[in-house]
Amino acid sequence: MGHDMDRVIKNTEQLSVTPARAALLAIAEAGYQAIRTPSVIRNTVSRSNDTITIQDLSFDLAEYRNLYVLGVGKCSIDAAIELEDILGDRITEGAVVDVRPTDALKRIVAYEGTHPYPSAQNIDHTARLLEIAQRATTHDLVIAIISGGGSTLLAQPQSHTFSEEATLVRQLFKKGATIEELNTVRKHLSLARGGHLAAAVHPATLVTLIFSDVPGDDLHIIASGPTVLDPSTCEDARAVLTRHGVEDSTFGYEHLFETPKDPEMFSHVHNRLVVTNGTALEAMRNKARELGYSAHIGDTRLQGEARTVANDIVKRLRTEEPRTVLLYGGETTVTITGPGKGGRNTELAAGALLVVQDDELVTSLASDGRDNTELAGGIADAHTREQAHIRGLRAEDFLFTNDTYTLFHTLQQGVVTGYTGANVADLVIAMKHGPA
Repeated sequence: MGHDMDRVIKNTEQLSVTPARAALLAIAEAGYQAIRTPSVIRNTVSRSNDTITIQDLSFDLAEYRNLYVLGVGKCSIDAAIELEDILGDRITEGAVVDVRPTDALKRIVAYEGTHPYPSAQNIDHTARLLEIAQRATTHDLVIAIISGGGSTLLAQPQSHTFSEEATLVRQLFKKGATIEELNTVRKHLSLARGGHLAAAVHPATLVTLIFSDVPGDDLHIIASGPTVLDPSTCEDARAVLTRHGVEDSTFGYEHLFETPKDPEMFSHVHNRLVVTNGTALEAMRNKARELGYSAHIGDTRLQGEARTVANDIVKRLRTEEPRTVLLYGGETTVTITGPGKGGRNTELAAGALLVVQDDELVTSLASDGRDNTELAGGIADAHTREQAHIRGLRAEDFLFTNDTYTLFHTLQQGVVTGYTGANVADLVIAMKHGPA
């Protein structure tokens, strides 16, 4: 692994109070290392003189006048830095919208947007992206980086304000809407989502590098499918609003509009999936086996209420032999009823804390490093339970108020990575340890 500075998990030493924990964190680290955006780009894109190869595709740069790079989401800055390194002065112009700033780019302009709610700056930054996209002609090649967080960042409303959209998204979050439901609505609220970006680039050749943060890796759902022909309709979006009871006066149906449906708009589009949570889970499984555990990937499409999912995972773990690791990827939901602070990962870990036995450990981690707070997640095991007992803290109280961040932060049992520049949804490790 090299020096500590190369580690993604910053507080490994502080958390490694038992051999089982040290193994758990080594497995998590392997997952984080496997999805680092620079290595994903290096494994996907190469250049030899004038030929660019992207997975199974090859392009002769001599055939194109301009090469544009567009990017959106939590992987876009790191991906753009690598693309500049590989493609150099062949890049005519570019723009990426990420959730953090950078001064490391030379030819591509980086914009810092807001997440998880849209804002005036997201609208402005998206307008810049669309300007470049619309400039592209038949003689141009466009490379787009699409990654998690892109739905919020690609705000381009027709008739509503960003604050109305933020209110709607907040309501859908609170009601526990799935990412599919949320993005079905969002696709019909922006001139950059749901295939609109591809329509803006048309008739240029468009290659997209898609970093999946969605269970099942559905290209229509990732970042609300800005470069994919969208199968959903305004009716589908309305149905989601009706299902969750948010179709009242706060947000009228009149703000929804149809996504581009003309297949011709997508005739020069090559969408390529470059990383998924399966990438992280396989690396984690290999690491667990290397450490002498029997390791299995349980599910790459984990969904459901976080605390219920925690219970189900521990139940399954209990049936396993000692020295077994179960791995999961996906995105749970939290129905918010309390005023507290936290995210689905600390919520899942707190749910696990209620039921883990002394030989069981569970951690749930945000692959982007931020579980709505500066923690990526938390560790549920006998040590955390003991720390809680010493301080007179009860996990159920923090679950009741959806304040699970405060629980793990107070106990200093949260995992800290900072922004990872990667995003493949959440990663869950359940371990039953035993004699080595």
